[in-house]
Amino acid sequence: MRWFLFLLLGFWGTVHALSSSGSRLLVIVEEDKSLYSKFWEDLEARGYSITFESPKNEDLSLFKHGDKAYDHLLILPPKSKGLGPALTPKLLLDFINKDGNILLALSGKSAIPSAVSSLLLELDIHISPDRTSMVVDHFNYDTLSAAEKHDVLLLPRPGVLRPDVKTFFSGEGILAVPRAAGQSLGNDSPLLAPILRAPETAYSYNPKEDAVTVEDSFATGSQLALVSTLQARNSARFTVLGSVESLEDKWFDATVKGPADKKETTTVNRDFAKQLTAWTFKEAGVLKVGKIEHYLSDKDGNIAGELNPRIYRIKNDITFNIELSEYDYDRYVPFEVPSEDALQLEFTMLSPFHRLNLLPKHRTENSTIYGVTFTLPDQHGIFSFRINYRRPFLTNIEEKHEVTVRHFAHNEYPRSWKISGGWVWIAGLWAVIAGFLAFVIVWLYSEPASAADVKIKKTQ
Repeated sequence: MRWFLFLLLGFWGTVHALSSSGSRLLVIVEEDKSLYSKFWEDLEARGYSITFESPKNEDLSLFKHGDKAYDHLLILPPKSKGLGPALTPKLLLDFINKDGNILLALSGKSAIPSAVSSLLLELDIHISPDRTSMVVDHFNYDTLSAAEKHDVLLLPRPGVLRPDVKTFFSGEGILAVPRAAGQSLGNDSPLLAPILRAPETAYSYNPKEDAVTVEDSFATGSQLALVSTLQARNSARFTVLGSVESLEDKWFDATVKGPADKKETTTVNRDFAKQLTAWTFKEAGVLKVGKIEHYLSDKDGNIAGELNPRIYRIKNDITFNIELSEYDYDRYVPFEVPSEDALQLEFTMLSPFHRLNLLPKHRTENSTIYGVTFTLPDQHGIFSFRINYRRPFLTNIEEKHEVTVRHFAHNEYPRSWKISGGWVWIAGLWAVIAGFLAFVIVWLYSEPASAADVKIKKTQ
């Protein structure tokens, strides 16, 4: 019976796509959740186990026994002024540090709680100081639903910057972004990236001021991000959606028309919501490291020693291989490094002695093997194979493997006659020896005359 249960669970896992980091999703919602019924249906169809909680629930906790109780967190704008003691900025940051993923939805219709603004400030994401502003545009709005206020923006679907053709949020169609709260991203953080920016003609406006002109706007044009992301150093993901209304059922297939459009079109909010949640909850853009191998090799890269030895000798020819996969909604597929990009290996001690591009060598059903063959430097010591691959919208790859590089043993140095540059000196050495022997022989066989012979010679 037990084997049948495991088989059934395995079949259920193959039918339903799951996040690579888990399926437990906590939704913090205080208003009528039936407004987003299609959104919940899409998440459940992809295998998420959704738990709905109110921020006022005193028993709510993001952690259990020191570990996170949920894999992902979705926060919808609350009606009250706060998120409660279980959702303080510190606890939310601890959730991110525990590899939890957060999708935070905002709205320009209601004031943003101070806890949310404090959390965003910690992440270098800035919102309007009055926390009640929304983005309007008098050139890119829906004439059917916002003919007067111009607060329902119509934007083309974004193509997020990635150095190859593939993008996680690309596609055709028009997005409706009603009553969005704009964000301004800090310039000093490499972890932040915008997904959807406001048009050049948009600006942030506080409807409570009811002013005819806007003089001191929080931000204008492309300074405003309508959807922004942060991927932490541990690859946890945090996404800010400026318009929670874009997830409502009525906007998933709404009919809209821009001021310059001749005919009406249907929004693609539903498909974009799927792409956004898939990336935030790690259904896409997740890189996995498989086998890592290094070994002695010949010039062609063929193995000539044991796998992953702990010690090499200077000037050895070695090969390094790494296996990489990318999670694509429900399975791992081979990861392809774009032609404009490079996956690099550093062979380093205190500083890199080699920095080499890893090239694809072999492809399996769900992975690509990258490798390179190189000669070790003429320097002994403790070295490391290092790979530090960080790209927008992809999880980080950081690998470090240490090896020892020794010098030549006394019997490993090449003999002098094998070094062609030393033949001159060898010939000179033997010329000196031959000359010395010739001198000794000549000296030995050049004995002077004896004293008797000298005396006879004198008497004569």
